[in-house]
Amino acid sequence: MSRKSGAILYPAILFVILLAIWQYLSSAGFVDPWILPSPLKVLSVFKEAPALLWFHSKFTLISTLTGFAISIVLGILTAILMDMFSGIRKALYPYLIISQTIPIIAVAPILIIWFGYGISSKIFTVVLVCFFPIALNFGAGLANVNIEQIRLLKSMGASNWQIFRHLKTPSALPDLFTGLKLAATYSVMGAVIGEWLGGNGGLGIFMTRASKSYLIHYVFAILVVIIVLSMALFLLINTLERLLIRWSVKHKEEYLDPSD
Repeated sequence: MSRKSGAILYPAILFVILLAIWQYLSSAGFVDPWILPSPLKVLSVFKEAPALLWFHSKFTLISTLTGFAISIVLGILTAILMDMFSGIRKALYPYLIISQTIPIIAVAPILIIWFGYGISSKIFTVVLVCFFPIALNFGAGLANVNIEQIRLLKSMGASNWQIFRHLKTPSALPDLFTGLKLAATYSVMGAVIGEWLGGNGGLGIFMTRASKSYLIHYVFAILVVIIVLSMALFLLINTLERLLIRWSVKHKEEYLDPSD
């Protein structure tokens, strides 16, 4: 069995086993349906209310993609400034760390007061959770470039811009994509947290309404949609990584154990 097929087959087998156990526990009455609905009951939601799921998914997608795009721009610019100016790095770095110690759910009510119940508060929540991993990882990648390579280019007359363009940026791209993949998994969660407190639509609002109505199978269906959206965004970033920095991915694969 190849490494790629094994990476897909083993998780799939475990997934099927867990689904079978879940279905058995629910069908046999070991767990009340209003606590843990069966997988078939959860799947029935996609047949009963596909339009409703899509309606709320659109709101979440808009908030997620907009906030994620803003985070990419701000994260990259911040990392570049921190690399170019040590004073900016020393001034900003502690606040970047502090920003990650504050629970987003605690900040969300403040964002509602500042931005209202519109889409702005949801976008800002996404930016809060996505900005840090992008800025930190890309900044670390820029800072960890081999100093001997920098000295070599300087001895050959390269300017700071040429060093940044031809050495630092390519060397830091793997770290940037690591941050992007982390941010991608957080982005949908950030939008949903922002939606919990109210608004015109969104998976977070839909989940709150379903839980208050004890429609637990709807809550689980919404969780499935959130997982699918997060994984789709993660796979998109992963695909872009393989296309844009194929040399880095190939280099990593050379060090994998062929017996795995």
